[in-house]
Amino acid sequence: MSEDITIREVKTKKERSLFVDFVNEMYRDVPQFVPAFYGDDMADWDPKKNPAMEYCEARAWLAWRGDRIVGRVGAILSHKANEKWHTNRMRFSQLDFIDDPAVSDALIGTVEAWAREKGCDQVHGPLGFCDLDREGLLVDGFDKRSMFITYYNYPYYVDHLERLGYRKDADWVEYLLPVPAKDSQDYKRLERISQMVMRSGKYRIVSIKSRRQVKPYVHQAFELVNEAYGELYGTVDLNERQITKYVNKFLPLINPDFCCLIVDENDRLAAFAVAAPSMAEAMQRCRGHLFPTGWINVLSALRKNDLIDLFLIAVRPELQNTGLNGVILHYMHESCLRNGIQAAETGPMLETNEKILKQWKMFDPTPRKRRRCFIRDLG
Repeated sequence: MSEDITIREVKTKKERSLFVDFVNEMYRDVPQFVPAFYGDDMADWDPKKNPAMEYCEARAWLAWRGDRIVGRVGAILSHKANEKWHTNRMRFSQLDFIDDPAVSDALIGTVEAWAREKGCDQVHGPLGFCDLDREGLLVDGFDKRSMFITYYNYPYYVDHLERLGYRKDADWVEYLLPVPAKDSQDYKRLERISQMVMRSGKYRIVSIKSRRQVKPYVHQAFELVNEAYGELYGTVDLNERQITKYVNKFLPLINPDFCCLIVDENDRLAAFAVAAPSMAEAMQRCRGHLFPTGWINVLSALRKNDLIDLFLIAVRPELQNTGLNGVILHYMHESCLRNGIQAAETGPMLETNEKILKQWKMFDPTPRKRRRCFIRDLG
């Protein structure tokens, strides 16, 4: 560890604020960087506010050179993830640093030291407390603007991690999907699939005119997420308090036109999808701070936009070959045409998740970004 680098643990609210804001200052003039919600990031590292702390231990550190912050990193020991996946791993999270090996060495060395102290045999990341948090280091697509739910980082991060012995463990990919015209063959195909499934009489689309009508189905939606996403890399089931947390985070962003809920004959949720007008530009303008005036930018983006972000899509596992995906895509397509949306951007999807990747092929997808979870064995 370089003598001029000091690592200090984040313990106070003021230190958490410095930790969260470091990345906003570092990337202030980078047009591809999109801040996250400042309040959400603050709450993530507050044991009293983050329900994931019920099954996680977490610490965060800042790297200082004199009176200047030059890097940050968090570490998460998810007991639930290790129990589920039969591993003994420490996660690193929110890793950012200037292009100086002394800084990255000190930050990663601090995480690894705590991992050894806790008896872990591997370190991997960047990952969050659960699969709905930001994850994956950007390794391709540095010239593309991020979403507010994803990380942005400089290309040199990859070189630093590989120099420290970290290798690929999993990759996520992201695509831009143009919205096909109503007279296109792709639209007509989706329309036929949707009509065929709905004629069976087994399902109905819930009519949603306001966010209030979504609430009765929210818990069912997250239970479905636990079930449908359960076998994906690093996932753990959300507990009740986490569900409440993410409901409070995403519900205000929901435009009823971009929320599709499909229920069966017993009014049980069979499938759903949630998207929202892109918040990237709005978040850049307010730098992640809703107050005092940032909420104006957010509301404007939600009302008028030509790009949507795709957040979640899930179908009950036993119904995944029944055409319900086609019903969802047709519903979303109609909503896009009605609202003047020209394209949709997917969130990160595992490159091995063939089912979800296959469904986008009809939309002539353009690769946008690739993210990576790195791993290292501790000797």
